[in-house]
Amino acid sequence: MKFKSQDKQNQLIEKITAQHLVIGIDIAQQLHVARAVNFRGIVIGHPLSFTNDEDGFQNLLRWIHSLQAAHSLSTAIVGMEPTGHYWLNVSRWLAERQFEVVLVNPHLVKKNKENRDNTPSKSDKKDALVIADMVKNGYYSFVRNTPEAFEELRVYLSNRESVVTRLVSAKNQIHRWVDVVFPELRQVFKSLMCTGALATLRLFPIPEELCKQQPKDIIEGWKSLMKRHSGERKARALIALASSSVGSKQAIQAYKLHLQQLLDEHDLACQQLKTVEAEIIAVLDRIPFAKSMLAIKGISAISLAGILGEAGDLSSFVHGNALLRHAGLNLAEASSGKWTGQMKISKRGRSRLRRFIFMMAMSLVANNPEFKAMHTHNVQVRKMKKMRSLMKLCGKLARILVGMARRREAYNPQKTLPLPLAA
Repeated sequence: MKFKSQDKQNQLIEKITAQHLVIGIDIAQQLHVARAVNFRGIVIGHPLSFTNDEDGFQNLLRWIHSLQAAHSLSTAIVGMEPTGHYWLNVSRWLAERQFEVVLVNPHLVKKNKENRDNTPSKSDKKDALVIADMVKNGYYSFVRNTPEAFEELRVYLSNRESVVTRLVSAKNQIHRWVDVVFPELRQVFKSLMCTGALATLRLFPIPEELCKQQPKDIIEGWKSLMKRHSGERKARALIALASSSVGSKQAIQAYKLHLQQLLDEHDLACQQLKTVEAEIIAVLDRIPFAKSMLAIKGISAISLAGILGEAGDLSSFVHGNALLRHAGLNLAEASSGKWTGQMKISKRGRSRLRRFIFMMAMSLVANNPEFKAMHTHNVQVRKMKKMRSLMKLCGKLARILVGMARRREAYNPQKTLPLPLAA
């Protein structure tokens, strides 16, 4: 059923009936706290603390059933904050037992904590009660059932992010090592991450050892690690620079060990990155509408996987604006009376999804003819600032992706351009 965003609140409130037991759970790593209210917000029963295991979940189940029996309530709805990953197990366990599990925004929990007692105090029991009140008042969202392929993408993208972080760290430390021990290496190789520079660091890392070698020895070493070596001219330049190097001459063994570990970390991260990206492409092949999206010039497999992994099945969104709201890219305005504030994006959503949508829009503006034309029109004709134009194109991108997923259509450049530009 389609409805306007302002009608959503009413429908969520109407869903809570007089037969509902409304439960709020404050999520923690090991010990959760639950509170319960009825549909009017009257507190029912005593707080329950339960552990994050099967015994604790069974205690929660018995507590819910006892409150339902004592107050003649036939159904229950359970709200919780999506705190890190700690909420996943209890949420899945309750859903398997036919409980309706909903989520509340942690930002709103913080803003509503003074509703009950008009104090800024905070405790697990109070937070659980605040969550129950928010569910009763309709400030909740439903848990999105993500198909397995999209959940795999989320896991792979999270894995890839950690691998890239380690790879960047290893590269930065290798650059620092060269600056301290053998800064002249940059005069021979434009990039320290090229095959020749890395092979030189593996074979002849210390200038004192390198200046004792002959050009043919260096070339033979390169041949053992590279199909195409850098040549005799660079070999002679390395020996000459090594003989007059200003790099550190102390703690040589320590520096050699450090470099060896950095190179091992670099190699491991590169191999892991290659493996996880191959898995990401394999998962995208199983998603029906992903192939047509990848056919769009400017959309890469990684950026598309990031959006699908964070947002899930795009065909479940009724409109592209719903995807923007899910990412926190919807516009927010502060105004009062005659004063009108500046329009800004709300940033009330998934930060990683915002990042992937923005990165994809940037790539499209640089590589896609239609998006490049729209960006140029916005900046030069409509006199928009570049960032405002990019944010506007993020909305255009969201509507295109959701439309393609819902209708299973291929990308149509003529439908993408607005009428003045299409003509």
